[in-house]
Amino acid sequence: MKYYSIGEAAAYFDIPESTLRYYEKQGLLPLMERDAAGRRLFSEEQMTLLKIVIHLKHTHMPIRTIRQYVDWVIEGDHTTGLRLEMMQQHKQSVLDEISVMHTALNGIDSKIARYLNRMEHQNT
Repeated sequence: MKYYSIGEAAAYFDIPESTLRYYEKQGLLPLMERDAAGRRLFSEEQMTLLKIVIHLKHTHMPIRTIRQYVDWVIEGDHTTGLRLEMMQQHKQSVLDEISVMHTALNGIDSKIARYLNRMEHQNT
């Protein structure tokens, strides 16, 4: 089995090592393996879990909710329904946020167009 150091994992996901340490302290990376010197070792399974943790964090899922998800993953297949429901609810939250952002972006584009038009008329 291939293992990644904390530096390799951080570089792979383009995040600081301190973020990985924080995630572990928050219970988002359970069952972390360590080498004889006590350095964290990220297995393929840990990397897969870390990937979803990062996706959830980037989509503004709270740490406590991500921790619940991770706990359910560790508990096993009997929590699949709970995890599915959580992901479906979170997906809807993300879609709602995207809608709000699209509306805001349209407002920004409108303002940019107004300023460009104003500058064009000032130069003529």
